[in-house]
Amino acid sequence: MLKMPRLAAVLLPVTITWCGLAHAFTDGTDRSVTLEKIEQAFVVQKDGSYRVDVDSVLLINEERAIKANAEQPLGYNRSLETLDVLEAYTQKPDGRKVPVDAAHIKEQQEHASAQAPMFQDSLNKVVIFPEVAVGDRLVLRYQRNRFTPLFPGQFEDITVPRFHPVGQFSLTYDLPQGMPLQADARSFKASPPATVDGRTVYRWDYRPAARARIETGAVSYLDYGHYLAVSTFSGFKDFAQAYQARATVEVTPQIRELAQRLTAGLPTAREKALTLSDWVRQNIRYVAVYVGAGGVVPHAAQTVLDNRYGDCKDHVALLEALLDAAGIKSTPAMVNQGNAYVFPKVPALGVLNHVITYVPSLDLYLDSTDPSIAAGYLPLTVLNKRVLLTATGEFGKTPAMQLNQVSSDLLFKVKADGGADFTNVSTVKGWASEISRFSLKLMKPADRDMLVEKVLAAYGQRGSGSFKIAPPAANGDFVSTVDGRTENLVNLPGPVGVATLTSLAGGISQNVYSFTLEKQRSQSFVCIGNDTVETSRFEFPAQVNVLAIPKPVNLHDGDVDYSARYTQDGNAVVVERHFKFSPAGAVCSPDDFSAMKPALEAMIRDLQSQIIVQAG
Repeated sequence: MLKMPRLAAVLLPVTITWCGLAHAFTDGTDRSVTLEKIEQAFVVQKDGSYRVDVDSVLLINEERAIKANAEQPLGYNRSLETLDVLEAYTQKPDGRKVPVDAAHIKEQQEHASAQAPMFQDSLNKVVIFPEVAVGDRLVLRYQRNRFTPLFPGQFEDITVPRFHPVGQFSLTYDLPQGMPLQADARSFKASPPATVDGRTVYRWDYRPAARARIETGAVSYLDYGHYLAVSTFSGFKDFAQAYQARATVEVTPQIRELAQRLTAGLPTAREKALTLSDWVRQNIRYVAVYVGAGGVVPHAAQTVLDNRYGDCKDHVALLEALLDAAGIKSTPAMVNQGNAYVFPKVPALGVLNHVITYVPSLDLYLDSTDPSIAAGYLPLTVLNKRVLLTATGEFGKTPAMQLNQVSSDLLFKVKADGGADFTNVSTVKGWASEISRFSLKLMKPADRDMLVEKVLAAYGQRGSGSFKIAPPAANGDFVSTVDGRTENLVNLPGPVGVATLTSLAGGISQNVYSFTLEKQRSQSFVCIGNDTVETSRFEFPAQVNVLAIPKPVNLHDGDVDYSARYTQDGNAVVVERHFKFSPAGAVCSPDDFSAMKPALEAMIRDLQSQIIVQAG
């Protein structure tokens, strides 16, 4: 689930940030450890069950790597497989071995499933290495036995090299002859398959190459980087059918009664679908277990309803049953829950790790797993994504854009001492409105009381204030009002510049600055459209003279529209800004970023502009 900044969420518009810390283009390799050896050897049976032996040697090069690597968690699902640590020890530079004893191989509940009994088969076996120091090698051998295949008669796997120096890295897959293995390999070199005694062995060896730092906000490394994906499925349609065969749902009397009660009196199928999705979102707790790790077979829809929680496939199963009871057909839609936008050439759960709901008759996608996104909108992590519709085996695509509009009115009544009383009223329309409302519910009362003070402090202001939230409107808009006082808005007597603020948190300034924190880009990045209008009014006392105001700005450059207007009204100055970003989808290219730069630089100059005043 996407987590948004709560501060911006409550006070003003919630906006997605696309960039983080500024960095020059650099090699992304972390040399604090060296992966001297990784061997993964799979032996697959005709029914899809398999055994994999993993042999690894990790060299500690720097002190900072000790904490991150001295404990190594190995996740597994005990209802599907066993996992046995065969050998583990710390090897000192002089050759001495310090073994990991049984007491330091601890089994822990996987965090996401700790409070969800239906998922308590998801475990971590944590190997704790002793006496780890710089120069040591951590040697680990373990075996995983998957006795219950996720898909009967099929096998799939995906491997992504970690961002460390790599020595030997090999993967072998030993399959029954006649069980063909499809592959999509980047920087992995295949050896010719060898068939002996009715079995065929496939091998790939990693060929390390330079890997750039993953830029902040970039699409998933899986979209462009090194990986090996293998699959026995003939194609995605075959994969979809295998999922669908194990995802049938039953409409029980209780589910039928609930669906009919919730949709009674609703005139359209769309209203019914949105109502049912919202009910699941608000009443069925989401357990964030990825598809695969928690299996691929959903729990019975009635079981999910009775327990009031489930993972993504359980949400989809219950919602499908409710929709069916209301006369609306739907299908599971497999998608990436993250920032991967490109499917590998062969089907693999490592990318298709999430399931949402698609209603073909309404061309409507629903994701009830995110409690902060109202039905009719999608979490940004599944927006503009290719999906696999399991009922038909066809591909679909989620909407590229969705409503995201913000308006803000900010009033400063400046006092003779340079302090000011202020009021800010903002309205959020679209997907971010429910996030704002949900974020407020999660805040502790003490944090709410300090919120305005913290926002002011971020601007170097001393002050405080309070906010109030309007009751939810019928259209779902989120409306908030902030009232407060700052002690030092203007450093009188001057002459002095007054920042042309048009919002207190989030808004246009955050959006524009977030673009520019990466100085250059070589990777595509996530970019979400928005439409924000902000107005501020600075009312100065009679003894303060307005000496100069900024010049207007109008920019129309590709996907960017920006305007700023400054007017003097007696002894008051009104600032009006409008920023509309309208990309074709949710992903922008490095060329798009380069094309934006002139407009971004001009917008930043305007956002840094000042009103010049002096006390008479």
